[in-house]
Amino acid sequence: MRVAEWRGPWTWSALLVLACSAPKIVPGDPQAEIAATLQRSARDWNRGDLAGFMSDYAEDSLTSYVSGGHVQYGWQPLYDHYRTTYFAPGKRRDSLAFADVRVRPLTLDLALCTARFQLLRGDSVTASGPFTLILQKREDRWQILHDHTSSDPK
Repeated sequence: MRVAEWRGPWTWSALLVLACSAPKIVPGDPQAEIAATLQRSARDWNRGDLAGFMSDYAEDSLTSYVSGGHVQYGWQPLYDHYRTTYFAPGKRRDSLAFADVRVRPLTLDLALCTARFQLLRGDSVTASGPFTLILQKREDRWQILHDHTSSDPK
């Protein structure tokens, strides 16, 4: 076989298919980085730092939050929801913890995260449930683009 025959259109097509199906290598460790983001987020919540807690959400109008059958768009409306529901003066805010954090990188800068949340008052669980996040790595940190949180049945 001559070199010209080897470089036919089928060869290039096969190489293109192989290149597109090769596994993507995600730099860093998204599992560890996102788990650390959630740990920091819970610490911010627990010490009453709403700005710190909200810094993990992408600050734009397309950030979405789904819970209880409702969809909310935008960082500012989500901030306002948390401020009035959990952080208003005189409101009792239970401690937040995350567990079972699992991360699946989707691209070099996007990841899917599933986990569970727990709100605790002393030794009692006041609320818990699974959630799913879609995060994007922006510069050196992961930020939440979409949050779908469900509550366990009472």
